[in-house]
Amino acid sequence: MAVLATSNITLPKNIAAGLFSKATTGSAVAQLSGAEPQQFGEVTHMTLTGRPRAEYVGEGADKSSTNATFGTKVVTPHKVQVTMRFNEEVMWADEDYQLGILSTLSSEGGLALARALDLGVLHGINPLSGAVIAGIAAGDRIASTTNAVEITTATLTTPDIVLEQAAGLVIADGYVPTGIAFDPTYAWTIATARYSDGRKKYPEFGFGSNISAFEGLTAASSSTVSGTPEASANTNIKAIVGQWDLLRWGVQRRVPVELIRYGDPDGQGDLKRKNQIALRLEVVYGWGIMDLDGFAKVTDSVANV
Repeated sequence: MAVLATSNITLPKNIAAGLFSKATTGSAVAQLSGAEPQQFGEVTHMTLTGRPRAEYVGEGADKSSTNATFGTKVVTPHKVQVTMRFNEEVMWADEDYQLGILSTLSSEGGLALARALDLGVLHGINPLSGAVIAGIAAGDRIASTTNAVEITTATLTTPDIVLEQAAGLVIADGYVPTGIAFDPTYAWTIATARYSDGRKKYPEFGFGSNISAFEGLTAASSSTVSGTPEASANTNIKAIVGQWDLLRWGVQRRVPVELIRYGDPDGQGDLKRKNQIALRLEVVYGWGIMDLDGFAKVTDSVANV
């Protein structure tokens, strides 16, 4: 892993406030499904798997019994961390020139943790390697749902029909769609869809960024929906429709930002010997998906979008 050095930084003669960084979207999961307080460790949720049924009875007739059936779903903890190593000289330059490097690294690390939540919940992907994490079961990855609608050339200009079909799959399984997570490329496709006379179908979408609603449902746009750019393999997912309260998640532990001056926190050698410092952010998420049938994905395997 590369170590940040002053040679990677152009020290300015005249200071302009702030650092430029390419905009990166955060968590769609946090926008569509609220966090709940959790203690550390596995959390068991009771699930109602069968509802009692009423019975009409005639005068003087016997009454039958009916039962509700219950199951369980375990919310499992998953630790995620960001460790950034840099030379001591970078900190000195940051202090002398007020570049904001350390504060930028800290805020970017926080964004990385937010994206890690989505990448884990939606795809079970390790953000650093881009590979699927064996320790996250398929049942705890929303993308594992078998409810899927494929975008075709014919439906490219009718995204409302595609999303209706996806919502229909959720409804057919007995659930009520409450929100949609869009990949920015598909949000842009919807935003630029037009009628034959040139009028935009969805003018409220702007260019597809910073969206909050679509067809009466809560909406969010993030590149984590497709897993771009972290995923090592293309997921082909462009949108996810679902009843998002079926996802139960929370922060079980949040470790404060840590500036590490000693030891070997990432296997790249002793910090003091190498005159280096490391910055670490760490959080433990816990999540579980009550039923994958409550979600449907919109996919595009032939790059129509």
